[in-house]
Amino acid sequence: MHAMQYEITLPADYDMAVIRHRVATKGHLLDDYPGLGAKAYLIRERGVDDSPVNQYAPFYLWNTPEGMNSFLWGPGFQGIVDDFGRPEVQHWTGLAFAEGTASGAPARSAVRRRIPIPAGARLGTFATELADETAQLAGRGGAVYAAAAIDPRTWEALLFSAWDHESDAPKGEGEVFQILHVSAPERGFLTRGQQW
Repeated sequence: MHAMQYEITLPADYDMAVIRHRVATKGHLLDDYPGLGAKAYLIRERGVDDSPVNQYAPFYLWNTPEGMNSFLWGPGFQGIVDDFGRPEVQHWTGLAFAEGTASGAPARSAVRRRIPIPAGARLGTFATELADETAQLAGRGGAVYAAAAIDPRTWEALLFSAWDHESDAPKGEGEVFQILHVSAPERGFLTRGQQW
């Protein structure tokens, strides 16, 4: 599994209805995309859930690198580049994935927590703890799914969780996003549990 995200930060007075319309009219185009475990179409709105910015920030879990690459080099991502410029694409190698207690429910909100890995940390122990935390997040009421990943270039860990109601999302544990749509053609094929 590979996790991927790009963030498009928009002006403070940007009409987020434009992004909502974009997702409503184009989000379904990845509902059958080969290699895609799940794509959560995320937004943050300035002043909502303590967000300081307006932002469009889709988050992906890829089953295959071929799927991720075909998206990045294909017309879907080129549409983002054409409309907003070329964003930095962050990606992390997958550590763990877990379906949540509300797995069958539509995801409405998400929480992303970035964790710098301390220089003295035992990497295997740290990764195991993240995998355990992923399972704990997924076991909470309202959790749709949860994932953990690490960027070994920057030694940053990431915990991502999707929730069926905004009130269920563990606020205060990371940045809170609204989910406008989820494309999950191969979510059922994402490897469960720790991935090493």
